[in-house]
Amino acid sequence: MNNQIFSPKITAVIESLRKLPTIGKKSSQRLALYLLDKSPETAITIANSLLDAAENIKKCKYCQSLTEKDICNICSSQNRDKSRLCIIESMIDLIAIEEAGFFKGKYFVLNGRISPLDGIGPNELKLDILEQIIINREISEIILAISPTVEGETTAHFISQMIGKDIEISRIGFGVPFGGELEYLDQQTLIHAFNARTNIK
Repeated sequence: MNNQIFSPKITAVIESLRKLPTIGKKSSQRLALYLLDKSPETAITIANSLLDAAENIKKCKYCQSLTEKDICNICSSQNRDKSRLCIIESMIDLIAIEEAGFFKGKYFVLNGRISPLDGIGPNELKLDILEQIIINREISEIILAISPTVEGETTAHFISQMIGKDIEISRIGFGVPFGGELEYLDQQTLIHAFNARTNIK
């Protein structure tokens, strides 16, 4: 960053924005200059919203999704099928499935995938919490909606080995290319992927 062009405070904003996914040098500069020059009110609103969320959002004690309460709305709902559990990688995946509107069970959000090279193992994915959920609930079916990347395959295999033999386990597949991410699938492809899932145990 050329400090002769930008003041320290502007540079700090640009560098902060660059930490966001998919935001590079040019994009962070454009965003920072727009917010500070063209729309300072928007910058203040965004900053206040982020600060409030950062101080009040937590992980649901059951599914590990983001919520303001100890237990999220999906986990606390009596209208969801608690016998079906869908294991997903991220909140983005949860949103995609919920917006498609076909799944009425409950979720467990891994918030990642097993990746030894990145220092991410079962403990980082809170698989001990998942194991307790499986033990304590009357679950009849577990759906692994995990992207078919190398790390995703490793994660799915580990989880399938961890789960008891009396529970049906299936993986989504149709329309999801190897290395694909669920968040990029359109709703129809996602629905087909669930309908065409295959039993692995």
